[in-house]
Amino acid sequence: QVQLAESGGGLVQAGGSLRLSCAASGRIFSTYVMGWFRQAPGKARVFVGAISRSGTRTNYADSVEGRFTISRDNTDSAKNTVHLQMNSLKPEDTAVYYCAAVMSGDIYYTPSLGNVYQYWGQGTQVTVSS
Repeated sequence: QVQLAESGGGLVQAGGSLRLSCAASGRIFSTYVMGWFRQAPGKARVFVGAISRSGTRTNYADSVEGRFTISRDNTDSAKNTVHLQMNSLKPEDTAVYYCAAVMSGDIYYTPSLGNVYQYWGQGTQVTVSS
């Protein structure tokens, strides 16, 4: 069982930056692929990006490629954290952002389908004003 808790959301002006964090419980964090998804009001949840369990491979949605960066810290079990650095934010980035986790034996796996993920956080609101 993995519990996920997002933090770092808030209100920012267009062009600004935010850094989201997702803290994961458990002692085998390095066996989980971590993903980020978002859901805007009245819209379906969509893939933002994912990072492999090794941290050596990432996968991003076209809409955020080059602006968002995912990183993770596998070295300190006390942290067990994945980050989503969001730069050059746009009003269309406004959404509730969720982190998700799935256990995998493949060190390069970075799935974009939400139904692959086993665990989800409660989400954090990001609002970008124009």
